[in-house]
Amino acid sequence: MPIQLVFATNNKHKLEEVSAKLGGKIDLLTLNAIGCTEDIEETGATFSENASIKSRYIYGKYGLNCFGDDSGLEVEALNNEPGVYSARYAGEHGNHRANNYKLLENLAGIRNRRARFVTIISLMWEGNEYFFEGSVEGTIREALSGKEGFGYDPLFQPDGFDVTFAEMSLEEKNKLSHRGKAVEKLAEFLKTAIA
Repeated sequence: MPIQLVFATNNKHKLEEVSAKLGGKIDLLTLNAIGCTEDIEETGATFSENASIKSRYIYGKYGLNCFGDDSGLEVEALNNEPGVYSARYAGEHGNHRANNYKLLENLAGIRNRRARFVTIISLMWEGNEYFFEGSVEGTIREALSGKEGFGYDPLFQPDGFDVTFAEMSLEEKNKLSHRGKAVEKLAEFLKTAIA
């Protein structure tokens, strides 16, 4: 019988990525699945704080082992913007198109296009909190390219590749993505924890 673990999200893209990494050993539950309809506000100033807010909220209210994550894009020439505001960079939360165009606008005429994606996972497991981090370095393209993925994937070209995340399959992206790396560390921990 798989161990149940709550992922503090209802984002189906994130869920697909994480489920693919964890395999069948863990029964991954969404917020909807546990009846959590509250909007857990991410008021932290860092990815770690935001991830922790989510996992601690779920553990505190439902008493279930769970994890929350926070991810974002840090662009060197923009003082690591959009950072924790990645999902709402252009104002409206989750408007990927508007966020991408705002980023392109802010980078207009700037030659340094170095960037990195970061994911921090906060896991609440049997009352203790553990953190896992993943990141991937790359550059921001001058125009959107590709139809896969979500967020800034059509603009982000990881180092060593000539395509964006949005031009890769989920499997290809998972092998090198920031979330993929953080989830690998989480999976390693869980293998030991449930052994």
